[in-house]
Amino acid sequence: MLDMQVFREEVEKIRADHDRRGLSHDSIDKVLALDSEWKLMLRETNELRRQKNEAARGIGAAKKSGDEAEAQRILSEVADLGAQISELEKKTDALLSERDSVRMSIPNLLHPDVPSGADESGNTKHSLHGEKPSFDFEPKTHNELIEENKWVDLERAAKITGSRFYFLKGDLARLEMALQSYAVDFIQQRGFTFVQPPVMMNRAAYEGVTDLSDFETVMYGIDPDGYYMIATSEHPLTAMYMQETIPEELLPLKIVGVSPCFRREVGAHGQSDRGIWRVHQFTKVEQIIIATPETSWELHEELLQNCVDLWDALGLHYEVVNICTGDMGTVAARKYDLEAWLPGAKAFKEIVSCSNCTDYQANRLEIRYGTPGHPNQPMVHTLNSTAVATSRALVAIIEQNQLEDGRVRIPDVLQSYMQGQKILEPCSW
Repeated sequence: MLDMQVFREEVEKIRADHDRRGLSHDSIDKVLALDSEWKLMLRETNELRRQKNEAARGIGAAKKSGDEAEAQRILSEVADLGAQISELEKKTDALLSERDSVRMSIPNLLHPDVPSGADESGNTKHSLHGEKPSFDFEPKTHNELIEENKWVDLERAAKITGSRFYFLKGDLARLEMALQSYAVDFIQQRGFTFVQPPVMMNRAAYEGVTDLSDFETVMYGIDPDGYYMIATSEHPLTAMYMQETIPEELLPLKIVGVSPCFRREVGAHGQSDRGIWRVHQFTKVEQIIIATPETSWELHEELLQNCVDLWDALGLHYEVVNICTGDMGTVAARKYDLEAWLPGAKAFKEIVSCSNCTDYQANRLEIRYGTPGHPNQPMVHTLNSTAVATSRALVAIIEQNQLEDGRVRIPDVLQSYMQGQKILEPCSW
């Protein structure tokens, strides 16, 4: 969420940002009204506390001097102060909670270079990479290829779990493991530390990294324990330093994480989203950086360059797009997407998201940098980017590298992770 001082001292920045996004100012006005009411009630509460403390000193002095009558007079005058203070404290806490609940719904301030647009049609092309594959035959969709080669069993997974789960088999399962190892090795070589996070989080931590009111519908909750299965390793890895002050000399912290991810993915989708493109469980290799505000924009470009270099090495055709105002979520200040060309769908589809969240998550999580133990240290900036979401990467690879007989050529950089194998062969059952 945005720092409260921005509302109090630079509210026109928030209003201008809402205008860019096409949002009303109602929530901004509500935060300001609740904040004014909270401050007024806090002053009233503090005044009653002052009166109570002053009365306590008066009673003590009267008793010390032996003037019991004066002590009883003061006591009778302030007898109900404790109850008044207790009632005001409850109201003050409720106002603060309501103010911050509304504040959490207000999106991050956009970077000035974010393009304007009403929806995804307003996204602009940043760069184009690789050669568009051409075929001497009609290319198949990944759905046809995985069925023909028996690499995926959707029906049996649905039988034991439900739709949009799958068994991954044979060479395609081996390629998925190769992708994980390759991506982690690639990012580690650029100074990132490999971390495997927990796959469940409590609500307090989750509210720190995303707007649960918007995101909760696609998450799996674990009752009665109050946990959520993670939708991406970005969430636990960003929340890792919740309510801590990180020594500045440790920044930037660069992390590459691998985890299974769980999403409901509700709603209707097109033909190209079937198979293993849009599923409830998948594996993702994620990049996380925790940095100072002065370095975060340079590091955002570094994250993007890591993605570009990794996907260039895979030899795939894709584009990088700037996400526009109308397609931007609540948390990011700026975001790039990589979109791979899918010959079967004859369309570019998202494979990577690369975001700078500035101090938006840090304000919720209370992650600061500087000298631990000292008050009012500044907030960090948090950045995240997919390296590889393996199920979507598999789709791009098998569609772009398909052969006429239905087999698939393995990208050169992955062949060493497949014991030198060059072609994905069908599974026999």
